[in-house]
Amino acid sequence: MTTFGADRDEAIARAAHALEEAIAARIHDRKDVPSPSWGENNAVLPTQTSVKVLLYQGMREQGVGKAELARRLGWHMPQVDRVLDIQHRSRLDMMDAALGAIGRRLHVTAEVLQDTAAVSVSEDSGDYRAQT
Repeated sequence: MTTFGADRDEAIARAAHALEEAIAARIHDRKDVPSPSWGENNAVLPTQTSVKVLLYQGMREQGVGKAELARRLGWHMPQVDRVLDIQHRSRLDMMDAALGAIGRRLHVTAEVLQDTAAVSVSEDSGDYRAQT
């Protein structure tokens, strides 16, 4: 993936959007989404995108497809499609329920970073951070 910007901050902001698009494509194509890596410059994904990735990765690890998730939750398929859609802003209670259906629980903490509130979303298999 390649991105650009007028300066470093703009390029990193564009990289976050490009990463979301790449993740959405991998989910659509039913491919693995790699765990994050850290380097000198890091793009930060929105919290909800990180949670959706954790759900998707958990489903893949357990061999749970969308139909099985719908059955476990008593949901219709469009509801399952929305909790996995990176572009759709899902309610937190829906994300919690979906994670619970695959035996996962979301842990959220807040920490102060240079006068900016940050949210850290983590799960045993990965660590995704999102600034707010």
